[in-house]
Amino acid sequence: MATGENVLIIMSDEHQARALGAAGDVMVHTPNLDRLAERGARFTRCWTPSPICVSARGSFATGRWVHEIGTWHSAQPYDGDIRGWAHEARDAGREVVSIGKLHYSGPRDDHGFTETIAPMWVAGGIGWVQGLPRRNPLPYPEAAEMAEGVGVGHTSYTRYDERVTAHAVEWLHRRERAEDPWVLFVSFVAPHYPLSAPEEFASLTKNSDLPDPDIAKQSIEHPAVRAMADFFAYHRYFDSEGTDAGRRAYRALIAFLDSNVGKVLDALDEIGATSSTRVIYTSDHGEMEGNRGLWGKSYMYRDSVGVPLIVAGPDVAAGATVDTHANLVDICATVRDTLPPGRQDDTGTGQGVSLWEQMDIGLDRPAFSEYHDGGSITGSFCVRVGDTKLVHHEGERPELFDLATDPDELTDVSDDPDRQHDLQVGYEALGTLVDTTAANAAAFASQEELIARLGGRSSLANFLRFNHTPVPE
Repeated sequence: MATGENVLIIMSDEHQARALGAAGDVMVHTPNLDRLAERGARFTRCWTPSPICVSARGSFATGRWVHEIGTWHSAQPYDGDIRGWAHEARDAGREVVSIGKLHYSGPRDDHGFTETIAPMWVAGGIGWVQGLPRRNPLPYPEAAEMAEGVGVGHTSYTRYDERVTAHAVEWLHRRERAEDPWVLFVSFVAPHYPLSAPEEFASLTKNSDLPDPDIAKQSIEHPAVRAMADFFAYHRYFDSEGTDAGRRAYRALIAFLDSNVGKVLDALDEIGATSSTRVIYTSDHGEMEGNRGLWGKSYMYRDSVGVPLIVAGPDVAAGATVDTHANLVDICATVRDTLPPGRQDDTGTGQGVSLWEQMDIGLDRPAFSEYHDGGSITGSFCVRVGDTKLVHHEGERPELFDLATDPDELTDVSDDPDRQHDLQVGYEALGTLVDTTAANAAAFASQEELIARLGGRSSLANFLRFNHTPVPE
């Protein structure tokens, strides 16, 4: 691995893995991301460590699972106490800059960056607190806002992403003659709702077909899933016409995102740094997009857990696909792999494996994700071993899917006598990654302690309420 290379990490918010031209989706307009995949490698099986922003980004920063670092909830953000890739790169002498959404704790904490530009921290330095009471949840009327926000035109989020793009392009042009390698993290909020995009991108989806509508008609039967859907009741506000409009708007936002990514990649090319920069594109989690009748993230299903992952740069085979079970926890080891020998901090290794290494040797390990945030009556964990996916809801019955014959995860086969061996294999793999009982208990205990510190359950309604984090001034 060369060590004189720049690293550019581009992250979006809520981009499901399948909504990408390079992944075979002909209904979405992603020419810039597709070109990045053409000159690099696309990981076909990348998962988020947790299908919610704050938890996922803590693991992304540190290379450690949520149950290891305690970023259980949207009001329990990463505070920098556990070292991550930004600290390591900075200590190795790199300029390490973030532009855009972080969803970390706030500016008073050291997250490892030498500079943060237009950062979006968790709201008020605390985050979203109304989801903390999980066993007896508070009402969440803000769920109605997702369907109400479907339309055409700019929002505070699209305007914010335009600012992020402008800052990134300007920053890169100021590094045109830089001799020392740098690490730049550019983080967009698209395609996160509000589900409205500028007309030039909305027009790209007006007459396009939508994914198989049968996927959107599945009933919600599992008690833990039903409890989540009762809390995040986005689907109740979407009729059939609204569902179609929302799905088109989601794809329009992906086209808008792709345009901004293209501007950043063009700037990289304009300063002559493409050949000396390793680029990573991914998203913090996916979006259900009406599939199974559900909207939002938080679920253990493919559209929520699966994220795109593309890498490009020196020594990356053009047009390659990698089928290893990658995860956002791998980013920390990936950045570390670009640092000079002797400047790599092995104390922060975490659970990740460098993506560069995965491309060379492949990797046989289970996929993994977990969720302990708002709407969940119990901790949920999922693993994929081969083509079998197990979803474990602590204290509830499991779900089991055969992805070879059922890639959309529509048929739970956990009760099938012929699939009990697969169920056992899944649980054995899960047991190598986490003690689910201990993790579940730790999450609830941590959240109850935080509720008490904030003044008790009754006080939570007095904190800032929102359906999506307000844009910073």
